[in-house]
Amino acid sequence: MEKSSRLEIKVGLFVFIGLTLLAVLIIQFSKGTSLFRGTYALKLHATNVGGLKERASVLLAGVTVGSVDQIKLAPDDKSVTITLQVYQEFPIYKDARFVIESAGFLGDQYVSVIPTDNQGELLTNNAEVFCQEPFNLQEVARSTQGFMKRIDETAKKLDASVAALHDQVLNAQTLSNFGESITNMRVFTEQALATVGDIKQIIATNSGQISITMSNAASFSAELTRLGASAQDVLATNSVNVNQATKNIADASATLKRVADDLQAGKGLAGVVLQNPALATNVQVLAANLAVTSSNLNRLGLWGILWAHKTPDTNAAAVHSGSKH
Repeated sequence: MEKSSRLEIKVGLFVFIGLTLLAVLIIQFSKGTSLFRGTYALKLHATNVGGLKERASVLLAGVTVGSVDQIKLAPDDKSVTITLQVYQEFPIYKDARFVIESAGFLGDQYVSVIPTDNQGELLTNNAEVFCQEPFNLQEVARSTQGFMKRIDETAKKLDASVAALHDQVLNAQTLSNFGESITNMRVFTEQALATVGDIKQIIATNSGQISITMSNAASFSAELTRLGASAQDVLATNSVNVNQATKNIADASATLKRVADDLQAGKGLAGVVLQNPALATNVQVLAANLAVTSSNLNRLGLWGILWAHKTPDTNAAAVHSGSKH
């Protein structure tokens, strides 16, 4: 009995040691965290983790420095929180970049830590950092598909534009019209060259007359220039007299206007005569008598008027009767 119990104890101890070693080997070779190495946790925030799984490796410059402990959605259901377990002997600075990458084209994904300047503070336990999402081949394929679709639509539109251009611009009628236009342009060019030749011949034939005409025009222009200069000299020399004459004309105009205003207003002898009808009549009678007297003086003379007594009486009576009227 004692031998069998000892055997059972030995077998049980052997099984226990074997199971312990098996567990250690499983943990060691399953990319898990070692039981005998201290770690600190880092919480990464990413919009998409792609195919990243728990217990995936964490590589710092290509060296395994930890593993992915947990992956879960954030409370807002819009991002993912990735918890890493990093070995204590591998410090990571805050300026490091975290990127989810793939081993090869279709290999397992892992978290790559890319150091930059290694300056500033170190990341501590439960520090939160941002992680760049992995390259999504399917998203690229979808984007490429949409891009190819747009290229196909553009090609169709271009093909339709070329067909419309061929139908509307490069048809037989348009090409014929274009050919006729080229022909007309050639004929017009030939006619223009012939016209230019004729003009050159006319100029060469009449060069003497053209020279004389240009000379006369130049002489006439010079005479006009001298005339203008003379007129300016005259005006400059007699500017005082011209100004005085202009002033005198203005004064005379003002005086005439003033006399006309006085006549219109009845001022002065002439104004009174114009405004008083009776006085105007008397003035007319007086003017008539003066006309008769001057006529008699011209016809009889002064001695004839004094010698003829009847004629003065008649004239006096006439004058008297005229004054009554």
